[in-house]
Amino acid sequence: MNTDQGALFPDALMQEIKSRFHYVDHDMNGRQRLFFDNAGGSFRLKAAVEQMGRIDALPDCPERIHELAIFLQRVQAQGTDELRTILNAKGGSVYASLTASGGMFDMVRAVAENVPGTNMVTTVLEHPSSFDAMSLYAERLGKTLRVAQSNPVTGGVDVEEIVGLVDQDTALLSVIYASNISGAKLDIEQIVKRARAIKPDLYIIVDAVQHAPHGLIDLQKTPVDGINIAPYKFFGCRGSGMSWVSDRASVLPHHKLAGKKKDFWDLGSAAPWQFAVITEIVNYVCWLGGQSSQSEDRRELFASGIHRIELHERALLARLLDGDDNTTGLRRMDNVRVFLDYEDLSKRDLILAIGIDNLEHAQAVREYEKRGVIVYERVATSLYSKRMLQSFGLEGAIRVSPLHCNSAADIDRFLQVTREISEAFATA
Repeated sequence: MNTDQGALFPDALMQEIKSRFHYVDHDMNGRQRLFFDNAGGSFRLKAAVEQMGRIDALPDCPERIHELAIFLQRVQAQGTDELRTILNAKGGSVYASLTASGGMFDMVRAVAENVPGTNMVTTVLEHPSSFDAMSLYAERLGKTLRVAQSNPVTGGVDVEEIVGLVDQDTALLSVIYASNISGAKLDIEQIVKRARAIKPDLYIIVDAVQHAPHGLIDLQKTPVDGINIAPYKFFGCRGSGMSWVSDRASVLPHHKLAGKKKDFWDLGSAAPWQFAVITEIVNYVCWLGGQSSQSEDRRELFASGIHRIELHERALLARLLDGDDNTTGLRRMDNVRVFLDYEDLSKRDLILAIGIDNLEHAQAVREYEKRGVIVYERVATSLYSKRMLQSFGLEGAIRVSPLHCNSAADIDRFLQVTREISEAFATA
């Protein structure tokens, strides 16, 4: 199979996938809707939402000896194992926090405060949770913050740009897995390999929040010291961030109760539902992987499922950009600009930044909503967008982010709406 342009799910499987999520085709009021703002969240698995309610309804404390407490301990243990399945992680420590941003600040602080070095390295495309954490601790500890600049052609950050800032005095390297504006994937494997060639014991932290639902993460190929995901952007529920830290990073001094083990990172009583949701996410991806794989290995099934997601999403991205015989794609649509466009779709997650002539980006978002489509404006006045947009020389963009549970028909409907809007404002 030629997968350069991806491969759509068969129709029957597509319908089964949609049936496993809430509100894919309609909003909570029953109105038809296309939700193309999954980079700001994601469709929720019905099973994840159900498990959250079921487990969180229990009054029992998992730090007890009775039957349901032991049940909750098993829920947590299974969820911990499943996060390792997602990451292909061996050893290390898994911990839950209220948000992935909180987890990022925790990891950056532990390394910055306890690892010698005069500088810290990051990129201009980082989410504020990682960039601001790096800035805060660099300033507080008197370290120089080195910032790798973006490549406006690829929409990402070149490996050479990042590793060129690393030296023997670098205490920490923090990089994002994929841009949440352009969708460009950074080459984490090469970044880790080449940065460690310069400094073998370099600590590396990765923000995988945006990328995790779209592509496979393999810590055996990219042995970093810390990585986080946000379940609510990965078919799960809000109010949870999940992180993994390596064996050596886990024992660095960090906030913890004095009586706990050196590698323990949770603070206060755990919320077992957070771990139950992770299990349901992995259950779903493994189910999807089982449609094309006969393996009984959990990680192999998960990898197969993510690969199917990646191929379907690549096909959706190709359709968005180029359309088909009956539908004009964004690249050829009058009065529409595709920012940070790049031919090699294998280097992209399913995120697009576009602009419509004669239409301010926030106004465009409102025009889309009038027609039953939810997208998001990325503007330079936003703390979540300014630094990244300026690095690309953009004042703003409309971010379009479907998910694998969207169909080709959904994409065609979006293209039709985009054409309607662009034509309506063509002479404005």
